[in-house]
Amino acid sequence: MSMSNIHPTAIIEPGAKIGKNVTIEPYAIIKGTVTLEDDVIIKSHAYIDGNTTIGKIGKNCHIREFVTINSSCQENSVVSVGDDCLLMAYCHVAHNCTLGNGVVMANNSMLAGHVDVGNFVVIGGMTPVHQFVRIGNYSMVGGFSRVTHDIPPYTIGAGMPYEVGGLNLVGLKRHQFSIEQRKFLTKAFRTTYRMGLRLEEALARLQEENETEKSLDVEAWIQFCKNSKRGLIGLEGITHKYPSEAQEPELAAEK
Repeated sequence: MSMSNIHPTAIIEPGAKIGKNVTIEPYAIIKGTVTLEDDVIIKSHAYIDGNTTIGKIGKNCHIREFVTINSSCQENSVVSVGDDCLLMAYCHVAHNCTLGNGVVMANNSMLAGHVDVGNFVVIGGMTPVHQFVRIGNYSMVGGFSRVTHDIPPYTIGAGMPYEVGGLNLVGLKRHQFSIEQRKFLTKAFRTTYRMGLRLEEALARLQEENETEKSLDVEAWIQFCKNSKRGLIGLEGITHKYPSEAQEPELAAEK
């Protein structure tokens, strides 16, 4: 790469792997075991440590001012950030975290260790995420929330305690999910969160119905819920009211 893309005050330790057309701004620190793939932008004062790969598969990440990305705490494991991610100022990514493609973390959002963030997830500002939590694909987490349990894919929610408001319909439409896909996911959401069923009962019903419908999105929903080790947010035993369907016109419109 051209050294003109690296500010003279930036510190890059020997051993760091820097791809093509990478920009590293003033006072950023890149430790020796870090890999930056092509077209990554590291803003000023960012600190990236340890067995971390930025853009391991994809490229075009933007890492803004004062972001911290920690090293892995285990040998032969990495902290991975996918392609086209935007980490705004003061975000924190702890050890052993994995971010998919197209992830947006707004200012001061923070991931504890071993958090798995899916593809095209948006995390609002000032939001901490507890260790070992998984956040499913295409979900949107509102700002100033507290995330302590797994968030199913395709959903939107916010708050302390966190409330799942419904499907992230705006996000799904932006990513070209068809009306049929959204209807299947609406049914999956209602069955899981609105019918008062135990999780095992809800997933069994969805599995049976999906044998006919064969929705890949619903299957992804089922597998995510089945594989949850921390429990699903909103179904983990905390008692609070969820919005009624009358308060969710976007769901009613999907009928």
